[in-house]
This record gives sequence, structure tokens and C-alpha cells, in this order.
Amino acid sequence: MANNVLLNNVSHQNLKVMTRFGAEYGDNVGSVLAFPTEFIELQKEYPILFRKDSSGQKYQAVALLGFNPDENLFLNSEQKAGWVANYIPAALAKGPFLIGRQEQSSGDNVPVIHIDLDHPKVGHDNGYPLFLEHGGNSPYLDHIASILKIIHEGVAVQDAMFHIFSELDLIEPINIEIDLKNGEKYDLVGNYTINQEKLALLSGDKLEQLSRLGFLPLAYAVITSLTNIQTLTEIKRNKK
Repeated sequence: MANNVLLNNVSHQNLKVMTRFGAEYGDNVGSVLAFPTEFIELQKEYPILFRKDSSGQKYQAVALLGFNPDENLFLNSEQKAGWVANYIPAALAKGPFLIGRQEQSSGDNVPVIHIDLDHPKVGHDNGYPLFLEHGGNSPYLDHIASILKIIHEGVAVQDAMFHIFSELDLIEPINIEIDLKNGEKYDLVGNYTINQEKLALLSGDKLEQLSRLGFLPLAYAVITSLTNIQTLTEIKRNKK
């Protein structure tokens, strides 16, 4: 069970966090949530797919990392960070940190950084410090803050993005069939993507609306990202 607390430079002055990735840290997952604010980076290396959330009512985006629920094909213990791709999805890159809310004396409810003290990457002996000797944020913690900003801002716009994609009837199911040519096959169901033909046939005003909202390049990023399924297949084959 998580032990999430508000991060501060007094109680947590000596905390350190491991920045490597590995199965021992809980990073061996087949997919992670993806946020619109990182689609442009994600599409360079990962398939971006849409799935229904647990309620079955809303879409959410994921980056596909493997073909089994506990398979992350990007983990590699021989790499310095334990990861073979250049960009790491924010949902994993954030490590033991998360965004919380704190009410200020002004009445404003602002985002703040929380940390899971029971996370396997957290300790006092190994890893990067969170604070400088005199209490300021370390460069590592500033980096984490930038990752959390990607998540925070992505969550804020994703409902609007999926609303207009649905309104324009751009979302369609996609069945992904993987054949490793060794008798091993995978049939990934329950995924959705952007219908490229419908996107291309949108009227000028609809395209202008998507562009003005910043969602047109994200739609194309999702389409482009599907070429990474072949890359993922090759990584899987080479691990055999």
C-alpha cells in the first residue's frame, strides 16, 4: 500500500531516489497512461492507443510497452538507466512522486508534490538527493517537477481532446495481431485509434477547430505512432 505524504525539505532533507528502471521497482508493465502533453514525444518510440477506463464510459490514452500485462520490452539492465528508449513515459518517469492539492491561505487550491515513502526507489543510502544542503530543490527534483507538470496539464486537457475526437467520429476500434513467426502470437483487443480517412475528410472549419485547440497534431501523432508496433515486435523477437 502506498504511503503518500506531502514532500518538504525538513522531514525529507536526506531522502534519495533511485533513477534506474527495472522490474524490481515495479516498472515491468505492458502499458502506462499517456497524456496529450507528451504525445509528440511518445509517438517517436511507442504506439499510442486509446482504451476505455474502468467505468467503460471515458477514453484514456496509453503507451504500449509490451504484449503481456507484465512485460515492458524497453527495460534493459545493460543500459545506464535500465531503459532503451530516449523518452520515458511520464507515468513511469515520475517514479515515486505524484501531484497532490493544497489549499493556500488565499483560498486557492494549488498542485503540490507528494512522495510515496514506501516506494522501492525511495531511501537514504542510494540515488539522487531531493534537496540541496541548505534546503533548495535539487536539479533532480526540478526535473521531477517538470514531469509532473506534463501529467497535470495533460489531465486538464484530455477530456476536451477525447470529446472533440468523439464528436467528429474520429475514434475507431483497432485489433492488433502480432505474429512472432515462431508459433507465438498475440491478439490485442479493446484498443482504439484515430481513423485516418475520416480525419483527412474533415471539412476546413473542423480541421481549423482541431488545429486551434491544439488537437490536430495530436491526432496525427496517434496515427503515426502505430508504426512503432512493428518496432515493438522486433524488440520482442530479438529478446527470444
